[in-house]
Amino acid sequence: MQLIQKSLLLFLFFSSFLFGQNVAPVLQATGNQIYCPQTSLPIVTNMSITDPDDVGISAMYIQISSGYVFGQDVLTLTGVHPSISASWNAIEGKLTLNGVSGNPTYIAFIAAIEAVVFSSTSPNPSGQRVFSITVGQANYLVSTDHYYEFVPNIGINWNTAKDAAAASTYYGLQGYLATITSMDEVQISGVQASGAGWIGGTDSETEGVWKWATGPELGTVFWNGTVSGSSPNFAFWNTNEPNNQGNEDYAHVTAPGVGQPGSWNDLSATGATSGAYQPKGYIVEYGGMPGDPVLQISTTSTITIPQITGTTNATRCGNGSVTLQATANLGTVNWYTTATGGTPVFSGNSFTTPVLSATTNYYVDALPIGCTTPNRTMVTATINALPVTQFITPTTVCQNTSTTLTASTTAGVINWYDSATSTTPLATGTTFTTPNLSVTTTYYFEALNNNCVSARTPITVQVSIAPVVQDEFIGICENTGVTIHAGINNATYLWSTGATTQTIIIWNAGNYSVTITNSFGCSATKNFTATLYPIPRIDTVLVENDQITIVPLNVGDFEYSIDGVTYFSSPQFTITEGGLYTAYIREIHDCGYRSKNFVVVSTPPYFTPNNDGINDFWSVKGLQYYPKATTVIFDRNGQLITTLTQNNHVWDGTFHNEKLPSTDYWFIAEIPETQQIIKGHFSLIR
Repeated sequence: MQLIQKSLLLFLFFSSFLFGQNVAPVLQATGNQIYCPQTSLPIVTNMSITDPDDVGISAMYIQISSGYVFGQDVLTLTGVHPSISASWNAIEGKLTLNGVSGNPTYIAFIAAIEAVVFSSTSPNPSGQRVFSITVGQANYLVSTDHYYEFVPNIGINWNTAKDAAAASTYYGLQGYLATITSMDEVQISGVQASGAGWIGGTDSETEGVWKWATGPELGTVFWNGTVSGSSPNFAFWNTNEPNNQGNEDYAHVTAPGVGQPGSWNDLSATGATSGAYQPKGYIVEYGGMPGDPVLQISTTSTITIPQITGTTNATRCGNGSVTLQATANLGTVNWYTTATGGTPVFSGNSFTTPVLSATTNYYVDALPIGCTTPNRTMVTATINALPVTQFITPTTVCQNTSTTLTASTTAGVINWYDSATSTTPLATGTTFTTPNLSVTTTYYFEALNNNCVSARTPITVQVSIAPVVQDEFIGICENTGVTIHAGINNATYLWSTGATTQTIIIWNAGNYSVTITNSFGCSATKNFTATLYPIPRIDTVLVENDQITIVPLNVGDFEYSIDGVTYFSSPQFTITEGGLYTAYIREIHDCGYRSKNFVVVSTPPYFTPNNDGINDFWSVKGLQYYPKATTVIFDRNGQLITTLTQNNHVWDGTFHNEKLPSTDYWFIAEIPETQQIIKGHFSLIR
């Protein structure tokens, strides 16, 4: 490096000697340093200016070109410098050193620059500050090695500004409307510039396709679309820009106070005629063009404020030590037990604490020993107590009932589980109510305190079996008591009637129950449903020709018979032969029966009085059971043939002992007892 610098100086010296040109000075600064908050620090440790054809200059410029914090950072000239005055521009972050009269010597400027100090009013500044020291007024940015200059010219249009910038030079560097490709350039050319104005972007060629039309970036697209568009590289439009209101095709750095400092808006080529959107000038950028000379008219130095960039807390369960981590952007991490003051207990990125019994905070910074800061970074060693648990032994419960389990812990919360290995809690809290249990069951609980878990503890609920009962349906015959039985021995009993015996006698229909309690104190209830079965009674027996119906007097589950042997559910029967019969009715649950005699009257359709012993006589069968009944028989002419009574109840087919011929005869039978009159005819067949 020194060889290159010596060669450059020799080249400049002989060039000025041969061609008689004024050679630009070469500036060099050293002093990349660490800054302690609330102190003042010289921006360089050594400064040199070499100029083969001049011994002095009228002014020098020192700017915080990167990392500048407006309102906090300040550059100050200290000491006595009779030939030099200093002025601070807070907007630009620039300190100007001017000759009081004439051109102070480079030696005087070197002494002044070495006496310039940086300070910050912030109690906890951060980051890095880059200082550019240059012989010209243009702002110098070390990251691009370019120079930026705002040229005031109210109302200038974009095309005129573009031409004016291209006609500008700076120590032989070709000028152009600025092309801004990074936030560093936004800061130096916009935020820290003395004014705002045109830059080299336009979409005049294709609407919505924004390109740089100047400088080394000529033709590079930096934005596609309008407000909702996107950048293929870098753009810094203000909020709701570009909006293309009124054919706005040219990029402009917004005026101070309009939106984000240093951001852009689109304007027409002329802009507004007044106000914030009237162009106030343009920004010229120097550097990067073909044929530009190699200059060293600027130099830089850097100060860095050591800063903690990351921390890692640590946690453990129970007493012990933990390892805490911290990293810094520069320097060594120092560990303290207090937020301010004191001496480090350790230095390094990884700190293992002593044995701790409680949560403890440590504090870190990366400042050199002797620097102080009111805002060290806290790193916490968290000690979570291991829970200690206990529980209340549950009492024995009866089958199909629930119980509430109770446990406690010295720290954290209690979770309940259904197994020793399950991961999903049944419930959380100091109590847990089980579902109804049918068998002896074991549950488990553990305490959780900030990821510290106690041992999982079993709690067993003993379950006693309740008496096994089965409900019954009981039938009671009318006027008869029935004994019902609880069915379980060696227990206590409580009936719904109030009785406490194992059995009771019931007489009436209804619902009865008994609660049976065994020797374990477990109870079950047995239910009885009692139904009353009535004794059957016959109201009457209806006889209609050969159809017989037994009519009960009451309602019940009855069956019927006319022979007393075979019973049917239907009360209706068919009897074709007249005579005396008995009707039977019985209750199907053996709750008694009743019977009743009845007479069936029938009239034979013919008879054959031929003395063969078969159908030799005709009579109304069954009338013999009605003493008052009479039957008169007529021939077809209406002549009375005979009258039948109880004492003479058959006819042999004669009239005055003479056999009558085969033909049809008519009859009328009257039964006073039943108020019946039966009429009809029959045939005599010989």
